[in-house]
Amino acid sequence: MGLTGSIGMGKSTTAALFAEEGALVWDADAAVHDLYAWGGAAVAAVEAAFPGVTGPEGIDRTKLAAALREDADGYARLEAIVHPLVREHRADLMAEARAAGARLLVLDIPLLMETGGDAEVDAVVVVTAPAEVQRERVLSRPGMTPERFAEILARQTPDADKRARADFIIESHKGLDHARDQVRAVVDTVLKPGWAGRRGIPKGAETPQ
Repeated sequence: MGLTGSIGMGKSTTAALFAEEGALVWDADAAVHDLYAWGGAAVAAVEAAFPGVTGPEGIDRTKLAAALREDADGYARLEAIVHPLVREHRADLMAEARAAGARLLVLDIPLLMETGGDAEVDAVVVVTAPAEVQRERVLSRPGMTPERFAEILARQTPDADKRARADFIIESHKGLDHARDQVRAVVDTVLKPGWAGRRGIPKGAETPQ
């Protein structure tokens, strides 16, 4: 199952709620962090593409962000390096989850729809909140500016479009208990015997890969 949502919508908190319900959660951002850390699989290739962005602990995200702002084709080149490595990381975890008999795997991917990943999961969960709540949350982050916020939003599928394409929606602005109840309802639904998601594969009938 894919979990997504625009910046500031409460996706990380929602992922933690799924983990509380027993789901195995794979975090795309955490995977990228590992790839960028010193010795990580992406470090040499990213430094070669954007000279000077490596620091003592691996890829310096502040330096990389500055380089990307000055390079019109930078994001495309970075994605060509990082996305295959992230997919490999995810595939390894999915294989381990199947071997261990995991009942529910949640893929926490901020750019799930932007990268076409929504076609590869059994269900898509979108975390949402009103635009004013989103803006307040994001601009309260250290170092965030309205300009930077606008740049990030421009690279993400609009929230309304995400919600229109979702199988389940979690509203994060109505309190933690409300969000937890919604998460539990999703888990109960997808774990029902015979449940078939968007790929049309009944629960328990998956073909090992």
